[in-house]
Amino acid sequence: MNILILGSGGREHAFALKLSESKKINQLFVAPGNAGTEKLATNININPTDFEAVKNVVLENDIQMLVVGPEAPLVNGVHDFFLADSDLKNIPVIGPKKNGALLEGSKDFSKQFMEKHGVPTAKYKSFTKDNLKDGFTFLETLKPPYVLKADGLAAGKGVLILNSLNEAKAELEEMVSNKKFGEASTTVVIEEFLKGIELSVFVLTDGKSYKILPSAKDYKRIGEGDTGLNTGGMGAISPVPFADESFLNKVEELVVKPTIAGLQKDGIDYRGFIFIGLMNDNGNPSVVEYNVRMGDPETEVVLPRIESDLFDLFDGVANQTLHEKSFSVSDKIATTVMLVSGGYPEAYSKNKEITGFENVDKSIVYHAGTVIKDDKVVTNGGRVMSITSFGNTIEEALEKSYKSIDKIHFNDMNYRKDIGFDLI
Repeated sequence: MNILILGSGGREHAFALKLSESKKINQLFVAPGNAGTEKLATNININPTDFEAVKNVVLENDIQMLVVGPEAPLVNGVHDFFLADSDLKNIPVIGPKKNGALLEGSKDFSKQFMEKHGVPTAKYKSFTKDNLKDGFTFLETLKPPYVLKADGLAAGKGVLILNSLNEAKAELEEMVSNKKFGEASTTVVIEEFLKGIELSVFVLTDGKSYKILPSAKDYKRIGEGDTGLNTGGMGAISPVPFADESFLNKVEELVVKPTIAGLQKDGIDYRGFIFIGLMNDNGNPSVVEYNVRMGDPETEVVLPRIESDLFDLFDGVANQTLHEKSFSVSDKIATTVMLVSGGYPEAYSKNKEITGFENVDKSIVYHAGTVIKDDKVVTNGGRVMSITSFGNTIEEALEKSYKSIDKIHFNDMNYRKDIGFDLI
């Protein structure tokens, strides 16, 4: 079987590496991919949201399964595009159709979905420029900090957490009236701030049954001690120590089961990943958000711990036989540390040569924002590489990652030296 993976980040490199281990796969293609996927697969330089270009790649390379990494193609309807095309309709897509992708594509939709199906989440209301004053009034009923979320996709930047009521009102007006986040913020969800420790649980479903994958916790802020600007993610750990069997049983009963049942009740044929961002408040789970794909960098600690053939699980999703599949997970702890370009998440420069990564032997080097130019691997994004290691403890795994990082160099390389600080 030939498989095409859409995307270009560390998540897609992790998918490619894991799928390359399967004896059931003939050829792997990644579009557009990066310098890491180029070693495992054939990279094809197209935009993942250009569905006609995706179709050409699929037909020219006899692709028999599409694995969608990022959210944009799913929210834009790549799965629906395949089903509506006579040449593509029998090719399975790992990722939900447009109506399921609304769980991530619209914060308002996802909050309504949770409320409707009894999934625990923060109380909320949605506002536009037409009822802005009602938004101000609702903010006055809440205690700080105030949480404002752009309804649509905003490249991970559409969530604001503010301590000042006046600032929250000003930002709400900026979002809905002046389109601070473009069309994504024409509607804004204001919600109660959830207290506790955040983590992520990942579910793979074929629309009927599901498998719960290992838990993970990522670190979003650029600065140590979780300070500074939000990023796409600076590192992650799996499993999460406080997510014990008792807590995960609660997550399954209170969150996973009603989510899967809700999708079925609403007639949403959902086949793919559900990323559930959770808050653990004194042992009680509450949903912060849904995403409709695997997280990045969480994928770089979740997939390495799965010891079974990942393609076998995907085959179960495609054929709705996931309930017949089993998979095993390593008892080891996995940690990953993200290497980023200086200046990220604000302005940064590209095309800086990366050296030394080929000398890393005790960690997995996942490429994210990299590309090959003139036979050299150079930076091509804000998040450049993710360095994943195993250990019997978080400390042991992190020590390996940091020792591996010592071998890698590019100008203005930056990374957090305190990943896992709140878990150790």
